[in-house]
Amino acid sequence: MMDKRLAKVLTFGVFLTVLAMPAIAFAQAAPVAADAWQLGAAKALAAGLAMAVSALAAAYAQAKIGSAAAGTLAERPEVAIWVITLQALPEVIVLLGFVSAIMIKA
Repeated sequence: MMDKRLAKVLTFGVFLTVLAMPAIAFAQAAPVAADAWQLGAAKALAAGLAMAVSALAAAYAQAKIGSAAAGTLAERPEVAIWVITLQALPEVIVLLGFVSAIMIKA
């Protein structure tokens, strides 16, 4: 298992990277022909990071919600609609990541 401090540093590093990539991608005013591939590569990397981080965050949230939901449904089956609703909410994170990736790449 990872040390808590190392996990915080890695999380902060990924957070800063995700914030910095779109700024790097759009930093140039008018790219010349030689730098056009660098701009395209930076945009693709930023879009990929936006999609990947949002998908991993949603997967982590769904894993936690799913394990808690299994215990809840075993004791109180009448709350099934709430459990399904809570299980579907993290998918919004993936959709927002997908939309931001499209906006970065366009």
